[in-house]
Amino acid sequence: MSFEHLRARRAGIDTYQQPVVYMRGDCPVCRAEGFEAQAQVEVIANGRHLLAILNHVSSDWLGSDEIALSEVAWTLLGAAAGDEVEVRHPPVLASLAHLRAKVHGSRLGYSALRELMEDVSRGRLSDIHLACLVTVCAGGGLDLDETVALTRAMVDVGERIDWGTSPVMDKHCIGGLPGNRTTLLVVPIVAACGVLMPKTSSRAITSAAGTADAMETLAPVELDLVALRRVVAREGGCIAWGGATRISPADDMLIRVERPLSLESEGLLVASILSKKAATGSQRVLIDLPVGPLTKVRSTAAAELLSHSLVTVGAALGLQVRTVFTDGTQPVGRGIGPALEAMDVMAVLKRSADAPEDLRERALLLAGLLLEMAGKTALGSGQALAREVLEDGRALAKFLAICEAQGGLRVPPRAAHTEDVIAHACGTVSAIDTRLISRAAKLAGAPRDPAAGARMHVRARDHVELGQPLFTLHAGSPGALQYALRFLRSQLPVVQIEALP
Repeated sequence: MSFEHLRARRAGIDTYQQPVVYMRGDCPVCRAEGFEAQAQVEVIANGRHLLAILNHVSSDWLGSDEIALSEVAWTLLGAAAGDEVEVRHPPVLASLAHLRAKVHGSRLGYSALRELMEDVSRGRLSDIHLACLVTVCAGGGLDLDETVALTRAMVDVGERIDWGTSPVMDKHCIGGLPGNRTTLLVVPIVAACGVLMPKTSSRAITSAAGTADAMETLAPVELDLVALRRVVAREGGCIAWGGATRISPADDMLIRVERPLSLESEGLLVASILSKKAATGSQRVLIDLPVGPLTKVRSTAAAELLSHSLVTVGAALGLQVRTVFTDGTQPVGRGIGPALEAMDVMAVLKRSADAPEDLRERALLLAGLLLEMAGKTALGSGQALAREVLEDGRALAKFLAICEAQGGLRVPPRAAHTEDVIAHACGTVSAIDTRLISRAAKLAGAPRDPAAGARMHVRARDHVELGQPLFTLHAGSPGALQYALRFLRSQLPVVQIEALP
């Protein structure tokens, strides 16, 4: 082995989606190439190329002739222990000139954004550059023309599905509202009516559960394009994780750095939503905009502006987009967390007496609108058709068939540890802080622990008695449960109670 090559070793370190490699700072390659810690390097093995961040090691666990790879780097490079690995400086990226131009106030056209998205999708930009891109797009950083161009570019650098039929329906919720798991109800209702609805969904970004997280407690969701097509051909619909395909891969990379930055960008939000819809072959899309003081859209005026952008950009891409404003003032259903939300869905599908009414009615509203958009029923009668499909059991049968086609129905897990949070006064529930209850569910372990989260027992305007349970925290360990409880004790009440006069 020459000094330009190192032996591959699996570090066993989870660096999420960021490939990281570890080398001794005094190894021949680092000395020869002048690699600094935190530099971006190109790693080559068995004909595969990977861009990764370099960390220096000074202890003896790593030899001077070895390179250790984080879990994601190991998977992407397809390396085996002992393989020869070449490490070199990465190629110079022309797209960074476009990023610098944007930082200095220039508007970007399609060609510049296409070049940027190509490099983003292939992992060529470091996290620092990605964070810079997200930051300059935040606020009003993208005008409408740039948003259209960005959306086109994000679609064009990934895979695109053509279903060869029409209409192809889709729905999306912009998020920010705990428990709003309507997709798992809407897809089987619409598909049971003979309307094509291939739904790809995301995992949680900032919430306690994403649609894919909840669905995964009931059936496999990591379907590649071949499996996706097979399920849809068989059942007319699916509920899969979009990240298992190369559908709008640039969006997945941007989301990874958007999460810790927590920056609001209407342009990036619109491009993220619609690039996925266009890439999955959707033609008619219904978008749920929950409006509330603690959601992503806090006023009707803001919802109308976002709606205009979604409809306009969608039309530019050939999509028929319709938006609907829904109540975002309190959690939907009772469960907050993957398994708890899945249990709510199954209760609705099985028409259980204790099924959450608000989740059922919201799903029926959305399914009804989609059936009308698909031309399956007259305007104004979609909700009645959706209710009929739910009540006569066709929705449940279709959901079970979709689960079976995706790999088999699962039983959602249950948490080993729970504790009630009780009312310290009697009165009327005046408000529920959706952000605090979601944060508590996450601190209890959701969504990484699918059984963790919170289960609500009250809704706004309910009367409560002293000592009555308001919600129950669910966790996989006593430590996680106490961590969430300590957080709650340090905050304003999650459930605000107006004392009786």
